[in-house]
Amino acid sequence: MGRNGAQRSKDSDRLKRTEARRWSHPVLDKIFNEDLGNLQQALQRTTRRQSMLSANIANLNTPGFKRKDIDFNIVLQGANSRAAKRMQDMQDQKAQEASDRVSLRADGNNVDLEREVMSIAETQLRYEALTSVTTNYFSNLKSVIREGK
Repeated sequence: MGRNGAQRSKDSDRLKRTEARRWSHPVLDKIFNEDLGNLQQALQRTTRRQSMLSANIANLNTPGFKRKDIDFNIVLQGANSRAAKRMQDMQDQKAQEASDRVSLRADGNNVDLEREVMSIAETQLRYEALTSVTTNYFSNLKSVIREGK
């Protein structure tokens, strides 16, 4: 990532923090923030992984292309902490470096179509499970608000 890319990333992070502060409410944050934050983070991670896997398939025949992926081992409890995020980023980088060293073809491309399709199916199942958990969370919340009616 070049200097402009790094600056855009910093600007994007700053905008996200500003938007999060703008929409936060102290009482509601104490009640909902941890669970919703964890679910949101997990959903974002599955979406990001799906995009990476799709890009891998799109570059199946690109000489020298190295596949990209992220480790999805997210623990919902405590996933919001900065230390957990840094640790996950380091694990992703380590896994990416290991993947880059392996090449299946003479042209340096290490994309395996079968592996990518299997990973996409796994990611889709995870996403469906997370959306189901999110739906149930809001259904239960709605029931509590209506006093069980």
